[in-house]
Order: sequence, then structure tokens, then C-alpha cells
Amino acid sequence: MSDLQAGNDFWAGKRVLITGHTGFKGSWLSFWLDEMGADVFGMALAPEGQPNLFDQLGHESEIDHMLGDIRDSDLVAQRVTQVQPDIVFHLAAQPLVLASYEDPMQTWQTNVMGSLHVMQACRALSKTCSKTCALVMVTTDKVYENQEDGRAYKEDASLGGYDPYSASKAAMEIAISSWRRSFMQDGPVRMASARAGNVIGGGDWAENRITPDIVRALIAGQEISVRNPGAVRPWQHVLEPLWGYITLAERLWTSDDARYQSSFNLGPDMADVRPVQDLVKAALGHWSGTWHETPDAAAPHEAGLLSLDNSRAAEVLGVTPRWGFDQTVGKTISWYHAVQTGGDAPEITRTQIREFMAP
Repeated sequence: MSDLQAGNDFWAGKRVLITGHTGFKGSWLSFWLDEMGADVFGMALAPEGQPNLFDQLGHESEIDHMLGDIRDSDLVAQRVTQVQPDIVFHLAAQPLVLASYEDPMQTWQTNVMGSLHVMQACRALSKTCSKTCALVMVTTDKVYENQEDGRAYKEDASLGGYDPYSASKAAMEIAISSWRRSFMQDGPVRMASARAGNVIGGGDWAENRITPDIVRALIAGQEISVRNPGAVRPWQHVLEPLWGYITLAERLWTSDDARYQSSFNLGPDMADVRPVQDLVKAALGHWSGTWHETPDAAAPHEAGLLSLDNSRAAEVLGVTPRWGFDQTVGKTISWYHAVQTGGDAPEITRTQIREFMAP
């Protein structure tokens, strides 16, 4: 038994399906749940690029790994029927704002129709199997109609989105609400959505995201190019929302309390809502380098200010931020630096989870 399971046997033997398990957050989540004794099943596209966290963790042999596209409704239904999950974490998505401008149709098909396929497959399973299934649908902080007026958005704020990514995730939230009210009230499937702020952490290698861009420049010994240093974001370590997802799933599975079957913001405290340049400067405090601004007048629109009100998650789930901004950046950069200098990625990841969970 892993020491991460000690004191919490809820996950031991639970059948857990994670869509998007080969991605950044999905890799951290599947690793963590496997360490806690869950039987983890995945469905996702192949991990993108080299390096990627899924391969760095060597997790393909540790879980029931399956490649598949959530846009294929029949394949999603087959996987759900095969797994017979106790708990489903739906993370599979097209997650990048800039990529959504390049291929808006694929973004909408994945984020909206793919999510509907997952919900419908779980609904169909409930008709043939009466056991409880907890379904955590992961969206984003960008689902709100962002006025950039300094407000921290609460869960009942108006949904919307300027770019195709944000709009598709807002549409996903509307679909979740519709499916929950139309088909899942008083049934064995209990569903909630989780709206996480900007997530950073070791092992994110995606294109056009600030932390991977910082690390790639530092590894190459190049100056960091920063597109929009004044953009303000709710930064948090990847373990923060994952702990929220895990807690939410436990509550959904063990209780039919309607408070859990709703939406939750998972973001940092307001003191940790910072501009991009603060993130860059903090990173350079842990790994020597330099940076410069490279504004692009032709770049597509991205929000300049975004923040979340996390009070509902604190009140209903008891989930509050554990690591502040400086610690979050330190843990993130130390992960990359340790792996880059020959450290063992699984053990470094395991150690950071232990540190996060320490009283």
C-alpha cells in the first residue's frame, strides 16, 4: 500500500474512469489515484509531443490505458460499459485558447459534443446498473462572461466567452446543467462541474502556455519571451484543483445532498491573482535566466484580467488553497529542474503530492 493511501481507504478498489488521462492534469490525477489504491481506467488521445508527463511518469503500464477520441460516441459508450465506473473524471478537452482560434470546429466538437457523449454514456449505464456513479465534469475559469472589471466571479455569474475555447466551455456548462436537471435528478448518477483557475505545475509541456514556455527557454539557455506580461490570472498549483476534484467525487459518491450536485470554482485566494510578469520573475528566482516582452499586435484576443471567488468550495467542500503563489511557483520550477538534472519523475511527483497532503 502506498503511503498516500494511508488514512484514507475510500479510493481502495474504486473503479475510476478518467477521460484525458494522458494530458497534464490527467497524468497527475491518474498517478495520484493509482497511488491511493484506485483501479484507474483511461480514455484519451495519445500524449502530445516529447517530452510529455504521461511518458515521464511511465504510467501506461500501471493503469488500464486506452486510446480513443471522445468525439466518437459509440467508443465512449463502449468504454463506459466496459469499465462500469464508480467514479468518472471528465478532463478530455481541447484546452488552449490560441488553438481554439486555429481550429474552432474541433474545439467545439471536443468540448461540447465530447462532453455530451460522456454524460449520455453514464446516463445509459444508469439504466442497466443501479449502483451509484459520481461524475465530475471539468471545465474552466474562462466560462464566465468576463467584463474584466476586477470582480471575482461566483458560480452564479453569467456564462459566456469571447474566444472559441471559452465559449465552448460555457456551452459545456449549460449542457451539464441541462443533463443534470433533465435526466439525473434522484438517479444513481450524481454529477457536478469544477471550474479551475490557471493551473501550473511540473510536467506541463504544452505549446503556447506560459510555464512550459519559461522552462523551454531556461533549458535552452535562451531569454524568455513574454507575450502579455500584464495579463492577470488566478495562478494555482495543479494539485489544488485535483484535490478539489477528488474531494468533490468523494462527496458525490457518499451523499445525495443536492449541494454537491452543482458547480464549484476552484481557484487561489485573491492575493495570488497576479500578472504574468510576477510568475516569470518568481520562476527566475529559482532558475537563473532573463526575460523580455514581445507584444504581438496581431495576436488573437485573450482576457487581460480574470479572477474567481472560491468561497463556495471552501464552505461546501471544505477545500481551500494550501500553497500560496511563491510556494506554487517554487514547487513547479523545482520539479522541472530536478527532472532536467536527472531526477526520477515519478518519485519527484510522489514527493510533491506527499508534501501537499502533509498536515
